[in-house]
Amino acid sequence: MLNTITAPTTPLFDTPPMFAHPARVTAIKDEAYATATYEIEFEDDDLKQHYAFRAGQFNMVYLPNIGEVPISLSSDPAKTGVMGHTIRYAGNVTRAISRLRVGDTVGIRGPYGTAWPLERIHGNDVCIVTGGIGLAPLRPVIYHIINNRSDYGRVYLLYGARTPIDMLYTEQFEDWEAHGIEIHQTVDRADESWKGHVGVVPMMFYHLRLNPKKTTVLTCGPEIMIHFVIFEALARRIPKEQIYVSMERNMKCGIGLCGHCQFGPTFVCKEGPVFAYAAIEPFFGVEDF
Repeated sequence: MLNTITAPTTPLFDTPPMFAHPARVTAIKDEAYATATYEIEFEDDDLKQHYAFRAGQFNMVYLPNIGEVPISLSSDPAKTGVMGHTIRYAGNVTRAISRLRVGDTVGIRGPYGTAWPLERIHGNDVCIVTGGIGLAPLRPVIYHIINNRSDYGRVYLLYGARTPIDMLYTEQFEDWEAHGIEIHQTVDRADESWKGHVGVVPMMFYHLRLNPKKTTVLTCGPEIMIHFVIFEALARRIPKEQIYVSMERNMKCGIGLCGHCQFGPTFVCKEGPVFAYAAIEPFFGVEDF
């Protein structure tokens, strides 16, 4: 395996790998335009009790007669019994999900993939850098850090969106800041109400003074953004072994069989989605790789 991050083994009982377990939508919260968070619980009580995931992993969400889509988990990993998925409506399956109501049933497979290396970076400062919907797979990191605050040093969140109304979870920012999360926000296009920074997310590094030897960077978002996040981090002498990225590819099966999500010599659904940058440096950003 190329990646240096190992995914935990969390099988959902002795069922075929492509079997989707029935789960019910218990809450829906609009987050931004064409984006909402769905809280989902398994119908089987035993399954609900034993299901567990790690920050950075994803589920496959299935709608009968429509299809299946990979969705990152965006809820608190410490809370059992409920799964949160923040979903932007961008394709046939996600648009069908937008028509769901509380009480409707979906199929769930998972969790799949690698997780952010939160135990490995105990004692480090953490710089979380993300844009748009990319905050969703990083919100479990923030929950974990808050729940284990003494295990980490300074924590920064650099977050950008196209416009102020496209930002996710803003009602939680005050609580995050109360737990020592230093938040820096930026937008591509400001409106009259916006008093913060305007510009791309990687430029927010210029507002920080980081200790490169003890800083870990976690980043998720558009690949072009990740490219410049890595550039800025390396320019500040943060070792490439301390930079982790979550990659997006067209995942179909979730278990490394179909080949749709091939990324260099790896499959994102199996060896990723979280990668150590040092492991993928030779082919990161290479066209058609």
